[in-house]
Amino acid sequence: MPAPRVLSGKRLRDAGVSAVGFTGGCQCAAVRYTIAAESLVAYACHCRECQKQSASAFGVSVPVLESALSIEGETASWGRPTDSGSWTDCHFCPRCGTRLFHDARGRPGVLTIKGGSLDEPGQLEFVAHIWTSRKQPWIDLPERLVQWGTQPSTQAEWLQMLSGAP
Repeated sequence: MPAPRVLSGKRLRDAGVSAVGFTGGCQCAAVRYTIAAESLVAYACHCRECQKQSASAFGVSVPVLESALSIEGETASWGRPTDSGSWTDCHFCPRCGTRLFHDARGRPGVLTIKGGSLDEPGQLEFVAHIWTSRKQPWIDLPERLVQWGTQPSTQAEWLQMLSGAP
């Protein structure tokens, strides 16, 4: 396993972003971020890796454009394979360990913020559940949301899922 690397906010900062739509950060406040967006959608992932990283039944992922994210403070990261066979870099606060976002190598320019790290996670609009084939049996899913046994395999399927369309 590669050693964790330190990532400064400068790599992720987009100087042209001026609007602040959403804020979040780690538990110790050493890392803070802003997302320039009018709204955010989220999906729940029930894969075993998300269950482990969240220490819960599923993880909450919020896809954002990398250019819309501005980070204050430093993150560390480590990489791991995903259930889909891809690879993701998991970024966290090196001081308190809070997982902040993932950077999937198969989707350049898009990051997934960990929903619980937002200051106001209640503002999220949930659109789907993925990897429901691995969900815990005591979880009941709302029928109104899109459900995938695994996950979308094409960019078109991801965009359709994130739009909330069935």
